[in-house]
Amino acid sequence: MKQSVRGLPWLHTALAIGSCIALTACENNIFTGESDKEILPGTRISVLALERELRPDLGAIDTVIRLPKPEDTASWPQAGGLSHHAMHHMVLGDAPEPQWTESIGEGSGKRNRVLAEPVVAEGRIFTMDAEANVTAFDARTGDEYWQTETAPEDDNEGSFLGGGIAFDSGRIFITGGFAQVVALDAATGRLIWRASVEAPIRAAPAINGGRVFVSTVENQVVALSTIDGKQLWTYSAASTVTILMGAAAPAVDGGVVIVPFTNGEVVALRVDNGAVLWSETVVAVRRTEAAASLPDITARPVIDRGRVYVVGHSGLIVAIDLRTGQRVWDAPVSGVYGPWIAGDFLFVISIDSEVVCIDVRSGRILWVTQLPRFEDEEDKDGRIVWAGPVVASDRVIVVGSNEEALSLSPYSGAVIGRLELDAAATLPPVLANSTMYLLNDDGDLAAYR
Repeated sequence: MKQSVRGLPWLHTALAIGSCIALTACENNIFTGESDKEILPGTRISVLALERELRPDLGAIDTVIRLPKPEDTASWPQAGGLSHHAMHHMVLGDAPEPQWTESIGEGSGKRNRVLAEPVVAEGRIFTMDAEANVTAFDARTGDEYWQTETAPEDDNEGSFLGGGIAFDSGRIFITGGFAQVVALDAATGRLIWRASVEAPIRAAPAINGGRVFVSTVENQVVALSTIDGKQLWTYSAASTVTILMGAAAPAVDGGVVIVPFTNGEVVALRVDNGAVLWSETVVAVRRTEAAASLPDITARPVIDRGRVYVVGHSGLIVAIDLRTGQRVWDAPVSGVYGPWIAGDFLFVISIDSEVVCIDVRSGRILWVTQLPRFEDEEDKDGRIVWAGPVVASDRVIVVGSNEEALSLSPYSGAVIGRLELDAAATLPPVLANSTMYLLNDDGDLAAYR
């Protein structure tokens, strides 16, 4: 259902605190169909605005937010959708319900975590559990086709943390903490080739033009042939001692691969030979908190219409010209999950549990909605991790470690839907064939349509 605010002037109020109140009024459905007028339309300003100055730009109060028409896709072959990670406006039903739930294997624990987002291709969905076991399911029914162990036989330390999955031309490509890239036959799970790199890989691979691009924990980029795993070229950036657990998959488009590093640097390389086109640093020096001062970039970059969008952990999101490397604008937003672009508007979750909408034409913040930060707000206990966002059928969807999924209006930021989950979820949803696939921390994969 289209929102009543769409196409109307963007309304502004001095302060809105209704987003948290609206949570108690939402039905147990991520799409309620209620109109924005019924749920306090207007600007959502963070309750931390006085501390960090993250607030809507008053010069943009008349901006009209319009999204492109929703479009479905039959596949979601890489982390972030396609190699450029710009999926815009997806399709999902008005009241999606769980169709099936299946275990992918080992879930997150004290030693290892499930960090690989599922991928969808050729009617199947592929997953990797916390012990690097890859499983293929029927995307519609959840029936299991095959499961393959991808960790090396001589790896007795269980160093499986990190990595991801990508699909291309009938093959599944796997990265992991065991410092190897593995290619499997997508139909059978049979091993095709295995290639070693110099350090563990925490990020999912990116594939484009017959090449697999991976980034290691030591800030080395490696390009491999999808056919036989032969190394084509490498690039090394300065490494750092302290890094976050996750890592960002490279983004590839227009003959350029964009790679973010743990030192806060973003580099544009030519896909054919690894030559450097430009580099930029995404670090906000004004943030003084110990955690926020880490320069690491774990949010995957987005390439769209000649621009690159990158959000860093230290407190800055930037727009960069893809060809020249010139910074177009920046905004004081920090995050660990990739931003989502839909038309001329960028949506991102901050590390302070805020959902932010930015006009990509100007870099102005249009609205900010504060989500719950703790399971026990009074005692500040049980920090909530919100993952996403994704945009589908006029909803901004986020999932949380508090076993909830929320939908927000992309036009006002109002929280308009809520769905109880079976377990904590800290990976963004995946969307294909009008279906939302959600992998939780227990290692259970659910399909909603």
